Amino acid sequence: MTQAVPSSEDTGGLTGPRSAVVVNPSKVTDLDARRREICAALADAGWPEPLWLETTPEDPGCGQTAEAVQSGAEVVFACGGDGTVMACAGTLAGTEVALAILPSGTGNLLATNLNLPSRVADGIRVATTGTRRRIDLGSCGQTYFTVMAGMGFDAQMIDATSEELKRRFGWRAYVLAALKHLRHRPMRVRIRLDGGAPIRRRARTVLVGNVGRLQGGIPLLPDARPDDGWLDVAVLTPHTLGHWFAMAWGILRRRRDVQRMETFRARHVEVFSNRPQPRELDGDLIEPARTMDVTIRPGALWLCVPDGVSPR
Repeated sequence: MTQAVPSSEDTGGLTGPRSAVVVNPSKVTDLDARRREICAALADAGWPEPLWLETTPEDPGCGQTAEAVQSGAEVVFACGGDGTVMACAGTLAGTEVALAILPSGTGNLLATNLNLPSRVADGIRVATTGTRRRIDLGSCGQTYFTVMAGMGFDAQMIDATSEELKRRFGWRAYVLAALKHLRHRPMRVRIRLDGGAPIRRRARTVLVGNVGRLQGGIPLLPDARPDDGWLDVAVLTPHTLGHWFAMAWGILRRRRDVQRMETFRARHVEVFSNRPQPRELDGDLIEPARTMDVTIRPGALWLCVPDGVSPR
């Protein structure tokens, strides 16, 4: 489903649609310069100056986005990393307010998966002249996510990756952190898909994706689409270094049958582990637990995308 971007005529000449910017100050080198750049680009498009809302360590963007909606914003720009995008998207779920992404963090996985531009001016242009499409969101407990939920090795890797490493090496910092955990013992899991019979495995990680590409563009779940109403599930079961390398080679070569990795599709995914496991949503750690319960929320979010481009 698509929605036309309101034109300046719709809102009285140069007044344009009202908007807000939810920005993570820690992800932007020069905050004042970024603000001037965004305001100038919006003014050039005939849009008024946006409401400017900065996230805090206590609130990654949920409260700020709620304030934007209450103020009458028709578009909320998420200017930050994956955590900022996730907070904004979750708050906008089920509303008619659209999300536009201005990538500023290390990963920006939703933007990468949907081939959204990385430059601020291009991101503003997408919001002001592109279209809006509904995309799905995943939910885990009371929290929505846009990209992926994970339990096990992937969350261990994220926990071991410091902000300093990410600043120095970008997404490659995750690879360095992953090497420290390759030999850890697997977890015993039961996985239920749409209430079916349990699938039992000795896995290193279980990933539940709304989209399929990881850091560095790695195509873990190439069939995943953010607007198909399905969750794509990857169960990784490497037990030796040889297994890890064979699996990585198969994923990078985009093979349909990858050793030590099984894939499934479902609308509701339940994972039960024999012991508490680290967990993550869109690269943000959540409290460790023995379970992870994930459900798809079809068409929950309006997203600004380039005109004529369908989310992939």
